[in-house]
Amino acid sequence: MTNGPAGGREPRMHLALLHPEIPNNTGNIGRTAVALAARLHIIHPIGFDMDEKARRRAGLDYWHLVDCVEHASLEAYLESARPTRLWFFTRHTTRTHFEAAFEPGDHLLFGKESRGIEPEEREALAARFGADHALSIPMPGSDGIRSLNLATAAAIAGYEALRQFSAIARPG
Repeated sequence: MTNGPAGGREPRMHLALLHPEIPNNTGNIGRTAVALAARLHIIHPIGFDMDEKARRRAGLDYWHLVDCVEHASLEAYLESARPTRLWFFTRHTTRTHFEAAFEPGDHLLFGKESRGIEPEEREALAARFGADHALSIPMPGSDGIRSLNLATAAAIAGYEALRQFSAIARPG
């Protein structure tokens, strides 16, 4: 299922949510995707309804602006979106998003809120895209917390990618 205007242009980047569980996080990430001129990929199964009534109840009155594609599974996403460069975010790596060299068209993949990306999925992604494409977001003051909110993590990563694209676009 595709939603929202693509405007005939290729998205600047892709934000992909693997089995999201919380509609408000997905809504916030949708808003971030619009702001970044990114395509949002939602990979099923998910923990909530995506029908119009559920979106209205969650206050997603701007959802018609989101360039969103839903996929039945991780395999379906990889087959239809055909990412050539995919970065996946996990706390199970020491490489941070500051060490990545993002390029326009990249896919940034985030796991579900409760467990992140499952070990077998991480292994498959590392085998396909390279173990160096597993990234974390540093949390130097993280005593007692295991992760950031999903919407916060997607915004941090998306805006770092945008910052790097902007540096590429500026000569000198």
